[in-house]
Amino acid sequence: MAGVRRTVTAHLELHAFDRADLVLSVAVAADVPTDRERLRIVQADRLVETRELRGRHGLRLHRLEVDAGPVTVDYVAEVAGDAPPALVEELDVVDYRRPSRYAQSDTLFRWARAEFGGLTGPDLLAAVGAWVREHLTYVPGSSAPTDGAAQTLVARQGVCRDYAHLVVALLRACDMPARLVSVYAPGLDPMDFHAVVEALVDDHWYVVDATGLAPRRAMVRIATGRDAADTAFLSQHHAAVDLQRLTVTATAESIPVDDPTDLVELR
Repeated sequence: MAGVRRTVTAHLELHAFDRADLVLSVAVAADVPTDRERLRIVQADRLVETRELRGRHGLRLHRLEVDAGPVTVDYVAEVAGDAPPALVEELDVVDYRRPSRYAQSDTLFRWARAEFGGLTGPDLLAAVGAWVREHLTYVPGSSAPTDGAAQTLVARQGVCRDYAHLVVALLRACDMPARLVSVYAPGLDPMDFHAVVEALVDDHWYVVDATGLAPRRAMVRIATGRDAADTAFLSQHHAAVDLQRLTVTATAESIPVDDPTDLVELR
């Protein structure tokens, strides 16, 4: 997959019920090489200005203010090749072993240690990914936006973010740093923004996608954080905003076959 070109797009149709402060996380990460990129936001036939905010791991947020009424967001990027491997910082080791809102590793500590105790490194990574893949059923609409890993473990069903939160929580409970990543995923069906996991093994961040719905080598990083609270594609403040339509596309020159037992870095 080295150097394979990918094209990603996102189209959002929103309705703000009053003046609102919006934050978008739809742009590819800062270290992803692009030949062409455009973010266009329109309200009442006028372009809306945005302010780009930078964060950890190449995060690029776009903040804007809109009035009441319809808002259209269009993003497109032509990815020209591979991003460099994700850096490993000591702060990451601390942050991504801690429990977080949606990845309640402290709640699942005893269960995880009983199930995966004694496993480390690639063996732990493979075992947790395989367990979640085999014991969960992918059911759109089966979980609430406020559900976390503990609820998913009981329900045994969910969507990509639920799979990812459970993997993250189980790995953290076993002392392996793990984090959630939102990505564009060529080959994904149904197409949408996708959530996967990066886990730190031998000073490399390796990708786990327990859903098995898309090849990891084709994925493009958007945002990286503790859980979905850090990677939401849209946040709003001061007024209600209705998401009326969301269309995401991600294509690649070629779609690789993905073996879940391979160690793959997000590039």
